[in-house]
Amino acid sequence: MTDFDGLYREQQSAVYRFLFKLSGSAHLSEELTQETFYRAYINLPSLRDESKARIWLCQIAKNCYNAYCNEKKKQVPLENTAEPEAPDIADSFAEKELSKKAFSKLHELEEPYKEVFMLSVFANLSLKEISELFGKSESWARVTFFRAKKKLIEKLR
Repeated sequence: MTDFDGLYREQQSAVYRFLFKLSGSAHLSEELTQETFYRAYINLPSLRDESKARIWLCQIAKNCYNAYCNEKKKQVPLENTAEPEAPDIADSFAEKELSKKAFSKLHELEEPYKEVFMLSVFANLSLKEISELFGKSESWARVTFFRAKKKLIEKLR
């Protein structure tokens, strides 16, 4: 089928960026990226079209993130006894005032606007790839992205 090592080298950074934008945590993004590729390796025979590998991996990554969020909801939070993580370069950039405000406003968008916007901007998926991911038309993806962008601009004013 496909060379898994090559697939990992080509798509790892895109999957990581997508998960970082979903979670806002470098550490969690690293963990979920590894989980994504673990699941991808196990299910590699189900990848029918290698040209759609990025869409397939982003869907797995989204499922990993959703599973993490569902599991986190079930856990009883402990007191904050852990030392805060040392910030890395990506975290430092995210702390800039405008980026922080935009990121915050992005998460206020309702679905599917938020997800379509994030897949397009942060995972660099084309509108055609996004439409295939959602099982909708390319026109739907284009309109949804346009509306998401418009809503985000309104929220930033």
